[in-house]
Amino acid sequence: MGEEFGRSSGAQSRISQWLRRRGRTADSGSAAAAESREGLLLAVAAAGLPIAPAAYPAGYRCSCDRIGCPTPARHPVSFAWQTQSTTDRGQIERWARHQPGANFITATGMVHDVLDVPLDAGRAALARLLDAGVDVGPVAESEGAHDQGRMLFFTATRGTPEDEDEWWPCELDCHPETMDEHPGLRWHCRGSYVLVPPARLPGDLGVRWVRGPEHPLPDPLTLLETLTDECARYAGEPRDDATAGTAWPQRG
Repeated sequence: MGEEFGRSSGAQSRISQWLRRRGRTADSGSAAAAESREGLLLAVAAAGLPIAPAAYPAGYRCSCDRIGCPTPARHPVSFAWQTQSTTDRGQIERWARHQPGANFITATGMVHDVLDVPLDAGRAALARLLDAGVDVGPVAESEGAHDQGRMLFFTATRGTPEDEDEWWPCELDCHPETMDEHPGLRWHCRGSYVLVPPARLPGDLGVRWVRGPEHPLPDPLTLLETLTDECARYAGEPRDDATAGTAWPQRG
């Protein structure tokens, strides 16, 4: 009996030790992942891009309370996201530590804009731009199901002039509520936002940096023609001289 008990207790002890080691390894991995996430968010802020907390995946649903959320894990938590967005290091650290599952958005039109294109078109355009020696800024990939991924080109903003008459509207201006109307090239400026890496999306998808936020923000017009060309190629709609100067297109 004693021998049997000894064998049993010895096995249990080894299992307990293995579970403790596994727990420490998991905790260490979780801590490293949290530190990496926080570092990436702080790098975005250090580049001057204001951020705010966003929803995150809850299984295949969104963490928000909205039934049938149309943009699961892709929208801010607060309706005051534009004024809440910040580059303050202390605030971002508090958000990251107190909301470990949260995604983050960056509000466009204040410091930067984002040119947002279908993933295949974006990859082709990025290769062309780099081959041509164009100074491309930060670039992120947002994965999507059924080849619906997007590539995000971060650029300098067109600005927010005090005199609205100085604002030149663009056919491609995209706001959160109009994103479905822009399957091709979207221009996120005032009143819009995009997710910043690292972000998690339903279905084990995510948003990641291709070129990090340490790259200077370029003038959007230096990228626009190449992005427009590749979007037209992606859609199978050849451009001719009559359409070369117009923005392509709002609807597919």
